[in-house]
Amino acid sequence: MTFVTKLAALLIVSIILCGSSIAQSRRTHDSPPPSAILAERQIKERLNAGTVGLAGGLLEGAPIRFATEIARVVNDGGAVHVLPIVTRGPTENVNDLLYLKGVDAAIINSDSLEEYKSQVPQIQQRITYLLSLFPSELHIFVRPEVRSLSDLAGKKVNFNTQGTAAAYSGPLIFSRLGVDVEKMFIPHPVALEQMKRGEIAGVVFVTSKPVDAFVKGKWEPGFKFLAVEYGSKFEDYYLPSYLEPTDYPNLVAKGERIATIAVPTILASFNWRPNSPRYHRVARFVDELFSRVDKLQAPGFDPKWKDVNLTTRVPGLERFQPAQEWLDRTSPSKQSGHP
Repeated sequence: MTFVTKLAALLIVSIILCGSSIAQSRRTHDSPPPSAILAERQIKERLNAGTVGLAGGLLEGAPIRFATEIARVVNDGGAVHVLPIVTRGPTENVNDLLYLKGVDAAIINSDSLEEYKSQVPQIQQRITYLLSLFPSELHIFVRPEVRSLSDLAGKKVNFNTQGTAAAYSGPLIFSRLGVDVEKMFIPHPVALEQMKRGEIAGVVFVTSKPVDAFVKGKWEPGFKFLAVEYGSKFEDYYLPSYLEPTDYPNLVAKGERIATIAVPTILASFNWRPNSPRYHRVARFVDELFSRVDKLQAPGFDPKWKDVNLTTRVPGLERFQPAQEWLDRTSPSKQSGHP
């Protein structure tokens, strides 16, 4: 081997060794110290241990607003981090609660469980409720020539767009009433205009009263709400309610009360195995939320919070055990069996 060849080989080896040394030095320099790695891991574990995924609903609906307000108050305590999740609505939130990773709790309508009975026979044992948030009253609003529910048979009735409470609960309620109508699923503002022209016989709203469309809208004499009496056919999911003059002064006569039913909108959780990490996570969430409900009932939050009563029971479901224990612990005079 010539001197030039040996020199070239030596230079190549030197370059390789030098590059390796520089790379090793760079890796050593870039790598965080073990203490920083440990601190970051602890932050990650703490955040995940205290985070509750809360399925809300559509951006324009009341459920996501309630979920957001819950997060505002609960997160302020620091022990729990609530993540409100935009979803397709309270009905499909049942599916999310059963199967979607990261969802610990959800805002659902009580009668949405009906859809899952066939595929999940033990649905009422797999889901528990934390509290009843607000009732969504049934409003059946009809034209002057319609005088009773039976007059709607075979006629066009709108139930709002698919995914809304009216689109799910409305047809279910009409089925229980035994009234077969021609169902439509178009936006309510469009349907109300068609109704004024006589193209639609009625519209069905399932939402908290009062509804702006009926309070602020101009309606000719004869347009009215139909009564729905509460009875045994509704005891599994619904509650009795009324539409009154204070709700709709232009549509309900003074001294009159129109009977209707209401769908409870509830805050629910999966029935986690006791002593499991997610069970304890939701238990901490309950403690933080129940202890701060008074803050949600203050000005600056949805007025419906003022009507929320932690002790209100929900038909058809058991209350989450830590929620019942919190109530028993803080209100001894109201102790009772689990609803």
